[in-house]
Amino acid sequence: MKSNVVRQSTLTRPVEFAGIGVHNGRPSRLIIEPGAIDSGYMLARKLENGTRTEPLRIDYSRVSRTSLCTVIDLGNSVHVATVEHVLAALSGLGIDNALITVEGEECPILDGSARPFVEELLDAGMTVQPQRKKFLRILRTVTVRDNDAFAMLEPYNGRCFDVEIDFDSKVIGRQRMIFDWSPRKFHDDVASARTFGFVAQAKVLRQAGYALGSSLENSIAIEADKIANPDGLRFHDEFVRHKLLDAVGDLALAGTPIYGRFRSYKGGHGLNALVLKSLFASDQNYEVVEADALPLEMDALMDVPERLDVQPYLRSIR
Repeated sequence: MKSNVVRQSTLTRPVEFAGIGVHNGRPSRLIIEPGAIDSGYMLARKLENGTRTEPLRIDYSRVSRTSLCTVIDLGNSVHVATVEHVLAALSGLGIDNALITVEGEECPILDGSARPFVEELLDAGMTVQPQRKKFLRILRTVTVRDNDAFAMLEPYNGRCFDVEIDFDSKVIGRQRMIFDWSPRKFHDDVASARTFGFVAQAKVLRQAGYALGSSLENSIAIEADKIANPDGLRFHDEFVRHKLLDAVGDLALAGTPIYGRFRSYKGGHGLNALVLKSLFASDQNYEVVEADALPLEMDALMDVPERLDVQPYLRSIR
């Protein structure tokens, strides 16, 4: 008797990106290569002397800073900043294993969204791997707070992101997006949302060493009560969509895709990292299960962008 089994996947061939870091403003290159079975997301950095650090599997425990971006500590004073967009692209498409190498201190910002990463990954295609795909099922609700802001993970029969923002700005205001994940929905509804910032804060940020590479080509700029970008917004609620994109990338640092509901209000990289730390503080909060035990996840995995064959996800076995 045959049964459908959800397998792990990786990309079929390497993809490469070049640009600048949105915060340090310096040139950066990034290569994503196929990853080994059960390796998760491995990260290495090519140093100025031409050597490459030993690839390490990254997770929440390696987050060293969360101010305006997520920074990963690779040890020996080596860091890589702004990893959230590339991780969102991988996790959003359901890719389990990949090796990421960054030449520079920061991942390239490209157009400020995850779309360039997603498009190249789709062009590369996916390869099925023999090991069964796993998920991290949330068993108990975990919540972290910072005044009225909060982030939480709770049991849910699916993979849901519920993100709400509230800015004292007429351009943004209060926005909420509830997103039941599938690769197609991530591609269509989330990946293109760009990072954003306020022109009035730009000088202060640059004096502090941030946003040195920020421009209208890679960020939405809010000036007084209007959008400074000549082409306007890609979505009417692009701001909350980008915050959700960031959450997808940050939560990829759980090390295994989360099966549950993530909810945040006025959240960000800091609370995203803290909620993972709280989750893993007790093994009673979660369990690792094979995807075959999650029938709704099977349906989500089959909902893929048109350029992506569902067969890398599913194989029939005896």
